[in-house]
Amino acid sequence: MPLGQIIRDLREKRRLKQGDLAHSIGVSPQAVSKWERNENDPDLPALVKLARLFGVSTDCLLGVNDPKPGTVEATVMATSIRNFARKSHALSAPQLAEWANGIFFHLTEAALKQDGIPVKYVGDGFLCFFSGPGHAERAVAAARHARRVIQLPELVIALHAGDIYVGSAGHPDYSSRDICGETVNLAFLVMDAVGTHCASGMGATETVAAALGAKSGLKKTTNYYVRRARQSIKLYEVTP
Repeated sequence: MPLGQIIRDLREKRRLKQGDLAHSIGVSPQAVSKWERNENDPDLPALVKLARLFGVSTDCLLGVNDPKPGTVEATVMATSIRNFARKSHALSAPQLAEWANGIFFHLTEAALKQDGIPVKYVGDGFLCFFSGPGHAERAVAAARHARRVIQLPELVIALHAGDIYVGSAGHPDYSSRDICGETVNLAFLVMDAVGTHCASGMGATETVAAALGAKSGLKKTTNYYVRRARQSIKLYEVTP
């Protein structure tokens, strides 16, 4: 099978658009389009990045063996709105949807501005991820931008970095792009701690701080024991 077809099949299997793929590995959407049309081939660094994103070997991309499920290193952003249930009682269903969609719009735009990949919206929550070069730094920048634009103190943004699986979830006729794994779970599980210990409403775990290194600009707040994960993590506040 031509390399371009393999790239396209893997991209579509994970419900990624050409632009999503391009942003994740730091190339232009036009480059991805040319690869998939077999007008050009990715160079070696791009090939390695593709393999990491798809969770396969470079041999798989080159058609030496079949694709195997895998993971990619990323920073996950999960958001919620405190007292959302109270808000839902104060508004009609159409009003609530309109209000939530306004928030989701700005969260999504903040993620896209930093080449993040939106995944889904559930109730008051938004989920996206950042992969590729500087994924943790871009996730923090997206959180700060969202905080500046969305004037809502109840908004909570949690960031956690690690390996995630990117693929489709659900019945084949109704499946959609999704991400899963311990990294995703922890991003959701630390949101309560972020809301309690981070005055800015933005928090990141030690995995994000480690990925940023000396330029993190994060403020350590507390050690938080995540009961459902049975582990203690260091929580950092993301300052505006």
